[in-house]
Amino acid sequence: MTDSQGVVVRVPATSANLGPGFDSLGLALDLYDEVEAEITESPGVRISVEGQGAGELDEGEGHLVVRTMRATFDRMGFAQPDGIALRCRNRIPHARGLGSSSAAICAGILAARALARGRGAGDLPDTEVFALATELEGHPDNVAPCLAGGLTIAWTDQSGVASMVKLTPHEDVRPVALIPDFRLSTEEARGLLPKEVPHSDAAANAGRAALLVAALTRRPEPDLLLAATEDRLHQGYRAPAMPRTAELVRRLREAGVPAVVSGAGPTVLALTTRDTKDLIAPEVGNDWHIQPMNVDPLGAYVRFPETR
Repeated sequence: MTDSQGVVVRVPATSANLGPGFDSLGLALDLYDEVEAEITESPGVRISVEGQGAGELDEGEGHLVVRTMRATFDRMGFAQPDGIALRCRNRIPHARGLGSSSAAICAGILAARALARGRGAGDLPDTEVFALATELEGHPDNVAPCLAGGLTIAWTDQSGVASMVKLTPHEDVRPVALIPDFRLSTEEARGLLPKEVPHSDAAANAGRAALLVAALTRRPEPDLLLAATEDRLHQGYRAPAMPRTAELVRRLREAGVPAVVSGAGPTVLALTTRDTKDLIAPEVGNDWHIQPMNVDPLGAYVRFPETR
C-alpha cells in the first residue's frame, strides 16, 4: 500500500450515557480498532478481519465499514470505486456497550473522506462528518467521543442537527471496564425503554447529569461521583435483559464505586479514583474481564502509511 493508495484510521472505544447522561454524555477510551483502507483497480470488496469479529463479520458489501464508506462517497459526490480493500484490526468487543458500531462508522467516514480527498474530490468538513456519523448511527453520544476524544456532551436540535461540546476529564479519573462473556444488542436494550417516564425521574436525571459533568472535570471526589452517576431513566428498565450486569452495578455502588452500565450494556463502567479502584475486584466474578483504561484525549486519528 502506498501513500497515494491507502489510508489508516485508528478509532477509540467509547462509553455512552454514563449513568444519567442518557443519549448525551460519552467518554472516549484508550482501546482502539484500526482500519487500513484502499481503493483498488480490481473490482469487488476484499476484507480481512483480525481480533474481535474475525470469522463472524460480513466480508463483502454488507460490512459496516464498507457500507459507511459507500455512503460517504455518495455524500461527497465522489464516484463509487469498483474495488475496496480493508484490513481491520479489531480490539473493541462487539455488542458489549463499548461503541464498536460507532467506531466502524467513524472509521468508514474518515477513511472514505481521506481517499476521496486524495483523488481530487471536494471536502467534507468535520461538522458534516459528525452529522453523517450521527445519521448512520442514529444517536450522537457514541460518535461524538469517538471523533473528538475526551468527554463529550452531544445533542440534536428540533430540526435534527447534531452538535457537541468536548471537555477534558480530570486526569485522576480512571475508567475501568468490566466486560462480560455475553452480548446484548443495542436494539434489544432500547426496546425495553418506556415511551414516558415520571417527571420526578426526569428532573432527578437532569440534575445528576449536570453534576456528573462537574464531578468528572474537577479533582474527583468518590462520594460526588457516586451521587452524580445515579440514573432513573434507562438502567432499571433495561435490567431484565442483563440481570448480571444490573446486579454487578448494584454491588459496586453499594461498595462505594461509581458504576454505570456502559452504553446499552452489558459492560459495566466504573469511574474509579485512587480511593475506589481497589474496591472493584472483590465484587467481580471470574466471568468478567477487568480492563483498566485511560480516557483517550484525541479521538479518531488518520494517517497515510509510508511508501513501501
